[in-house]
Amino acid sequence: MFTHFPRWRGLLVAAMVLGSLSLNVAGHEIPADVTIQALLKPEGHRLRVLVRVPLVAMRDFNYPTRGDRAAGILDVSRADLLLRDAAMLWVAGYVEIYEGDTLLPPPTVVDLRVSLPSDKSFGSYEEALAHVTGPRLPDDIDLQWSEGLLDILFEYRIQSDAARFSVQPGFDRLGLRTYTTLRLITSAGTVRAFEFAGNPGLVRLDPEWSQVVRRFVASGVQQLIEPTDLALFLVCLVLPFRRLRPLAAVAAAFGLGYSVTLLASSYGLAPDALWFAPLVSTLVAASILYVGLANIVRYLASGTPTPASRVAAGLGFGLIYGFAFSFTLQRTLQFAGAHALAGVLSFNAGIAVGQIALLLVLAVAFSLLFRYIVDDRSGTIVLSAIVAHTAWHWTWDRWGILRQFRFEWPAFDLAFWALAMRWAMVIVALGGFYWLIGLRRRDSESLKSEV
Repeated sequence: MFTHFPRWRGLLVAAMVLGSLSLNVAGHEIPADVTIQALLKPEGHRLRVLVRVPLVAMRDFNYPTRGDRAAGILDVSRADLLLRDAAMLWVAGYVEIYEGDTLLPPPTVVDLRVSLPSDKSFGSYEEALAHVTGPRLPDDIDLQWSEGLLDILFEYRIQSDAARFSVQPGFDRLGLRTYTTLRLITSAGTVRAFEFAGNPGLVRLDPEWSQVVRRFVASGVQQLIEPTDLALFLVCLVLPFRRLRPLAAVAAAFGLGYSVTLLASSYGLAPDALWFAPLVSTLVAASILYVGLANIVRYLASGTPTPASRVAAGLGFGLIYGFAFSFTLQRTLQFAGAHALAGVLSFNAGIAVGQIALLLVLAVAFSLLFRYIVDDRSGTIVLSAIVAHTAWHWTWDRWGILRQFRFEWPAFDLAFWALAMRWAMVIVALGGFYWLIGLRRRDSESLKSEV
């Protein structure tokens, strides 16, 4: 990554900086929060990239100052050479841009300038370009280097402005928490906007549908790996069952539940109030507590949960988990480009794949555990008690967060009643599905009794 930065030039700049008597020693501490803005526009055989980054994020450079060194007033007239090297090292050196699958060679710095923190020119590509290539700040301006912004215009050589471009940003190295807004202005004039924290991996600015499918399936599978909420819920939900048929019925009901609310949320049918996300998080923890306690109560009463009751629990709680999944989907749907529907369906499929894989592993693990290590009743009670204890603390902590939000009743206007009618139709459909499952189960039991 650093091979593009000339070593001799860096040493020369360092010698010049250290030899100056009017230099302010820049801090080596990593800043806490750093915001980066980037604008990309392909034009013919060049890709123009405008980047705005705080000077304080580019560490290990001693920016020239004037007057009292303790004041840290940047000497704008003497900073140009140093800022060009800082731009190549800390910005271009941490970004990889691809044209198709081809990594573009290092860019050239066409122009740059220091800006005031109050400057708003990066609101559009045209304003930012005019700003970076326009007049510089006056040499006598009193600007502390730690408050300044560095605006840079890079140019990359490309084959065609109609190609598909991808970006691998490494801006997470610039601060403890980094936030990036990135906008691509295509050759047709459309704008694609992205916002992300840290390093999101390879960002395809105009992805093909197959690339969207792969990314979102993987993101859906991660829902079963990263957060422990869903894993613990599924543990308690299927813990009492060993046969494949009840396991499949419970998994299908749960999958149907989260699919309905996930798809509905992706099309704007979920509440957008501030209290909604904490409410869903609290209900998720409460669902784990419920199924854990239900297992304990059933086994202490010398019984086991029936498949029908767990199908109902899976269907009902699946609706809540669908909302929880939608929060992740909303953050990643920006990477789907023009294939939003493919992203939603692939994300849902990834969750289903992860759920099936996890249930198969749990089924094998529970069978071995209860056959060779502990009896069924004692093992179920102990495991459920451990999970319920954890879920109780989660529920209490999340309830404390939820209480900080003020609930406001929605306006009972035409839009509200239209939304209520849509959800009523969904609930009726789910109720019909559950009734059909119960009817089929009763018919199956009656046939067995006749035989």
